[in-house]
Amino acid sequence: MKTVLDFTAPRQADAARLQHGFGAPEKVLQAHRPEDVAAVLEAVQQAAEQGQWCVGWLAYEAASAFDAAYAQTVHSAVPGQPLAWFGVHAAPQGAQAAPKPLPTPAVQWQTALSREQFDAHIARIHAAIAAGECYQINYTAPLSAKLEGADSLNSSALAQALFARLQQAQPGGYAALVDSGNMQVLSVSPELFFDWDGEQILTRPMKGTAARGQTPEADVLAAQTMRESVKERAENVMIVDLLRNDLSRIAEPHSVKVPQLFQVQALPAVWQMTSDVVARTRAGVRLVDVFGALFPCGSITGAPKRQAMRLIRELEPQPRGVYCGALGVVRPGSAPGRIHATFNVPIRTVVLQAGQLSCGIGSGITASANAGDEWMEWQHKQVFLRGLEEAGQG
Repeated sequence: MKTVLDFTAPRQADAARLQHGFGAPEKVLQAHRPEDVAAVLEAVQQAAEQGQWCVGWLAYEAASAFDAAYAQTVHSAVPGQPLAWFGVHAAPQGAQAAPKPLPTPAVQWQTALSREQFDAHIARIHAAIAAGECYQINYTAPLSAKLEGADSLNSSALAQALFARLQQAQPGGYAALVDSGNMQVLSVSPELFFDWDGEQILTRPMKGTAARGQTPEADVLAAQTMRESVKERAENVMIVDLLRNDLSRIAEPHSVKVPQLFQVQALPAVWQMTSDVVARTRAGVRLVDVFGALFPCGSITGAPKRQAMRLIRELEPQPRGVYCGALGVVRPGSAPGRIHATFNVPIRTVVLQAGQLSCGIGSGITASANAGDEWMEWQHKQVFLRGLEEAGQG
């Protein structure tokens, strides 16, 4: 299999996971310029309406395709990577079997970000908040690693082996391996961007983080403390309000609701807080309209979105790429001519290209954020990468 999908069922906790494997696509739809992204999404929708499955992603920098004002808030695309990429398949090939054991080189992650730079950037964000420019920023920093000996390995097989190790480190969630040939995206994201059946849409922003406890008692206390934290709740509700506003652009009047607020979700290294925001989309809304209203997800920008993205570009020296964009599947819906689209927010996501691994890690910064605490959170969120640090045996 070149592409693997292993998504939680977004609307029913006890439902079977969406687990499918895909071979080489029958067709590839991609865009390298912002002005071509909308056409790709329309082609994806038409393919799904005709019974085909489309699996792929949008880079964070594709934002400029939906609003000309965003062109001043994002970098140019990552060199050698499209802004949008989707493989079109007649049908999935079933659940993905475990990959054959493959020796994998040890991974040594590096970052150019120093603690001093991190503290300076947090201070800059605090100054922007105090000046009224914004009230939350999702600040991220990249990690990278060179895979020694990767040139002698098949990149698709290597990606499958690394993906299996990532899933062991962080199971569940909205996991996917998308192989576009010259690059592979390995996502074990816990965050749903949106699930849309052509009529009802669900978003589940993730905002609020606490480290897991070292004992069962400490773990329960950590979850309870986060659930009751004024800071974490404020961080979460800011993004809930942003998503409510975004959804209102495509929703039937009075249909935007928040049925679940401040839910606590356990991950291997951290507790995360999520909330559900739902709506009924207006007649005639297309996939490109959904992305136009929601993209990029407010949980990975901050608020207000445009001002937050402008500051992100100032502080982050390079494009995010697939990280913090959208990754998912558009498939036939429950009725002829209908579609069903499910996308994650590709956090906890690694890109393999030309023997190089890259990954971004971020956190939401508000007025009450403490630089030391945020630095520790940044470290905690990297724990899932430890599964790649030791060489794997074949």
